Amino acid sequence: MTTFAELGLSEPVLAALHDVGYSEPSPIQEQAIPHLLQGLDVIGQAQTGSGKTAAFGLPMMNHVDPSDPDVQALVLTPTRELCIQVTQALRTYGARKGIDVVAVFGGAPIRSQQAQLRAGGHVVVGTVGRVKDLISRHSLMLHACRFVVLDEADEMLDLGFLEDVERILSLTPSSRQTALFSATMPPEIQRLADQYLYDPVVVKVKAATLTVDSVEQFGLEVASKDKVAALVDVLEAERPTQAIIFCRTKIRCDQLYRTLRDKGMNVKALHGDMSQGARDGVMISFKDGRTPLLVATDVAARGLDISTVSHVINFDVPNSPDVYVHRIGRTGRVGRSGRAITFYEARQRREVEAIEAHSGVQLAPWAKDARVPAATVRARPRRHSKPHDVERDTVTELTLRKLIIAGGHADGIEPKDIVHALTSAGGLDGEAVRNVRVLARFSFAEVPAPDADRIVESAAGIEVGGRPLQLELARA
Repeated sequence: MTTFAELGLSEPVLAALHDVGYSEPSPIQEQAIPHLLQGLDVIGQAQTGSGKTAAFGLPMMNHVDPSDPDVQALVLTPTRELCIQVTQALRTYGARKGIDVVAVFGGAPIRSQQAQLRAGGHVVVGTVGRVKDLISRHSLMLHACRFVVLDEADEMLDLGFLEDVERILSLTPSSRQTALFSATMPPEIQRLADQYLYDPVVVKVKAATLTVDSVEQFGLEVASKDKVAALVDVLEAERPTQAIIFCRTKIRCDQLYRTLRDKGMNVKALHGDMSQGARDGVMISFKDGRTPLLVATDVAARGLDISTVSHVINFDVPNSPDVYVHRIGRTGRVGRSGRAITFYEARQRREVEAIEAHSGVQLAPWAKDARVPAATVRARPRRHSKPHDVERDTVTELTLRKLIIAGGHADGIEPKDIVHALTSAGGLDGEAVRNVRVLARFSFAEVPAPDADRIVESAAGIEVGGRPLQLELARA
């Protein structure tokens, strides 16, 4: 079996992987990394959750020179959530080399991001709109950018960003190395690749594994008027650890959310009409495990990478087979099992058949006696050997201690900055830092009580928002 050492990665990058316990590459990593290390352009096609971030991130960290202050690499992502997740992963991979990774995205103060770029930034990870904005303000210069990655390119197409992506690519050196990663390859993305990639190597996960093998997939034929009752039956029978329930429209999403809430369920809604602050609040609650059920539209749920999602329920049949692949990729992540259940009406049987043909999987009929015991569905804390996009152990039944942190929104501090500082200092997984709140001048977070004193001591002085971190334990 191939190891990362055999792929040709440098010692500092291998040491960073060793620090977090990674040893074996996933198929997309094993195939893509050698080509990227050789400086070749690459088109990678693999389902979400297969480890694409490490596939392009490890060669990128290998090539970046920390002594060069210019922006040397750019990663474009379709959503803020994916931007943050990719940034966290790249910071881990580049930790031993001292590589500075800056995240830029909308819905956050642009001035603080401009300040981070002025202070340095070897790698920039950003959403398309914010990257374009920073370029227009002359805050982001790409004249020395040697490595460009388009992550989840098909989602950029769906969100209407393709023209902006082309504009950004035109501002980078023609000698750059370019990698394009996508779960699907529609004609528009193929045209983009033909125009902006030079003689690319195509790395493609075979169709038989287009959907995640660890996800059991079911179909349930139900009349439109009976769908809510059927959903309640499914939730009671399956008892998911966490579930995402997909709807086609924002109106449908809100209606279903209110219906489930009125039935006494702990549920939140997530869709594109919500403010960024409201979306962030929902995401923090869902990631922390305080909200077990999330009703979402496809646009709002793009880029979600939460390892504890045990179920995906397609309340509405997806608009296309490609959307189905994206949806069910939200579960069965990082080696865990998952279950996907698709509701459909009799008139939608052809749409289901198209999904089955595209994914290469036959949907089994769902019935109450078809479920597996809840214990086999629940995510269990474990260490994994493969560096998938996000890999964390769950934190359960731990006593937490609250930390008081000097600094807040007024200082350009964001929740992700606090999480990164505390996990880096304390050697914790991301999910160990709970209930992060950022106010104007102060912030709060909770960490496992046994680690609290050590974290306060080791995190003191780490720079967050351009200033040394000052924190203390709140009184028990």
